[in-house]
Amino acid sequence: MWYFSSPLIVFGDDALSHLASLNGSRAMIVSDTTLKQLGFVSMVEEYLIKSGMQTEIFDQVQPDPDLDTVKKGAERMLDFQPDWIVAVGGGSVIDAAKGMWVLYARPDVQPDAINPIETYGLRQKARLVAIPTTSGTGAEVTWAVVLSDKEARRKLGLGSREVVPDVAIIDPLLIKELPSKISADTGLDALTHAIEGFTSTYHNDFTDGLCLYAVKMVFDYLPNAFRGDAEAKEKMHYAATIAGLGFGNSMAALAHGLGHALGAVFDIPHGRAVALFLPYTIEYCANSPGAETRYLDLCRFIGLPAEDEKQAAKILAEKVRELEKNLNQPLGIADLGIDRSAFEAEMERLVDNALNDTQTIMSTRIPDDKELRYLFQYAFEGKTIDF
Repeated sequence: MWYFSSPLIVFGDDALSHLASLNGSRAMIVSDTTLKQLGFVSMVEEYLIKSGMQTEIFDQVQPDPDLDTVKKGAERMLDFQPDWIVAVGGGSVIDAAKGMWVLYARPDVQPDAINPIETYGLRQKARLVAIPTTSGTGAEVTWAVVLSDKEARRKLGLGSREVVPDVAIIDPLLIKELPSKISADTGLDALTHAIEGFTSTYHNDFTDGLCLYAVKMVFDYLPNAFRGDAEAKEKMHYAATIAGLGFGNSMAALAHGLGHALGAVFDIPHGRAVALFLPYTIEYCANSPGAETRYLDLCRFIGLPAEDEKQAAKILAEKVRELEKNLNQPLGIADLGIDRSAFEAEMERLVDNALNDTQTIMSTRIPDDKELRYLFQYAFEGKTIDF
């Protein structure tokens, strides 16, 4: 038995105006200082005021939000007592808002203990609206909560189906001026979600079509979105949510396990980190005899010629690297400017983090300690996986 979860999705021009139709008395807006300065928070607040609600703003979410930030936001919610929580931002803001939502409903819970087994009763106190301002994480439609444990230098893959937002608002106005570098990082994150969602061990009939179409959309539209084309940016905004619906209901895999480990230790943006590992993990999984990798089906859908799984993996990995190169993205860990000695000094932590990441075990081939070490080393040097 498995489940498919989704919010109400409001998308297209003027989608933000849906906020004016919400029924409630108080709304807590969760965001960051940059988005507040850009005026996005005030745009959202105006619609909420039109709905008749009082508003409060928590704008202290940082990239890769930590456990303390979630606790601070939850404390503000306990003081203000909102019946709507409105997250305006990228994946960091939305994940932080999800964590705050849990602690608001259950002050006895620690943020690093959020899990899919326990019942939190979130909607007895408030509901959640997620409004993405980047085109990649899909956090607006998933039940994942990725938080950082700064002390342990780890990213925590947490989650509960209760934290799937009630409403996701996908308005292309919010990504109209998205910088090219962020378009690249987040767009490749969406590609990684879609490919891993289609090939993870939890893939299913309800998510396959979403993942396949999201892969095609990213390859079709991300290059032009990177160059600033408005229509391509809009399509990428939708592709990210479609990929989120797909992988959010089928799970990610090894590229996320490795990317989480690298990102936490060396402070690399999430999308850049997971996408860097994507071609390496495609090659690694295809090198396992008899593995049901599904790369051949994926290649056929997007029009890449291949005759078997191993050839399909090679072609797909090359296609991903070609896209990354065209977007000026790193192809290896050394390209991130990480010194070899610093990298080697952190190897034990990298391996331990990846081994314990919840996404690693969703891979069709699960590496042991030795193979994880090889994967990191090959990725550092930019070498094709041959083991």
